[in-house]
Amino acid sequence: MTPRGLVAAGTAAASPASGAASAVEEEPGLLSAQQAQAMLDDPRMVLVNHTNKMPEDYTFTTRECGSATAVNKTLQTEAADAFLAMQAAAAREGVTIWMQSGYRSVKYQEGLYSKKTQYYLDNGLSRAEALQKAASIVNPPGYSEHNCGLAADLNSPEHTGLDTGFEKTAAFRWLKAHAVEYGFILRYPKDAEAVTEITYEPWHWRYVGPENAALIHQSGLCLEDAVALLQKLAAGENTAG
Repeated sequence: MTPRGLVAAGTAAASPASGAASAVEEEPGLLSAQQAQAMLDDPRMVLVNHTNKMPEDYTFTTRECGSATAVNKTLQTEAADAFLAMQAAAAREGVTIWMQSGYRSVKYQEGLYSKKTQYYLDNGLSRAEALQKAASIVNPPGYSEHNCGLAADLNSPEHTGLDTGFEKTAAFRWLKAHAVEYGFILRYPKDAEAVTEITYEPWHWRYVGPENAALIHQSGLCLEDAVALLQKLAAGENTAG
């Protein structure tokens, strides 16, 4: 069965401000190869994970949008503007959402990864085991999407910890219902750990732009699977089955 959203037309918002072509057709049907490639070329769709390093020439501006206690207070400018709009919308409904950690430099990420690796070394794992275990929690330097300024770790007064307890909050329930409208997707879903190779993180949200978020949300795919499907469509491969 072909996932909905990325292949079904007429359900997304208008073309992104960056000028990339709309990812859907006016009439029902598959995305064209050109439309799929346009989504892949959208810099907001950059895939950064264990096997995909952030491009060396990936540059951007940032804007502060973090809470008073945030460790990393900025996101890419467009993502920051979207978060602040989302935060204001939630507040109007009595829900408080804080951005606790956003853009991290590669050097900062290196410190996090080294610290997590040392933790597992201190607990008796071999170096190879410690590196692998650490990578399941904290991406290695250059391989974290926090390095590209599009990932936001969110919390709230109900639950300030960045852990699975956040999913029990009103803030998380609001995000599940409305974040897509502002261009954010839940980056590491519970049912996609085998694909993302990252344990479930209800606090970690990724900005991809409203129209891209709508398509990914409708498809039910994680970002890795969505990009893989787009690559097949862009290459003209058959996605049915």
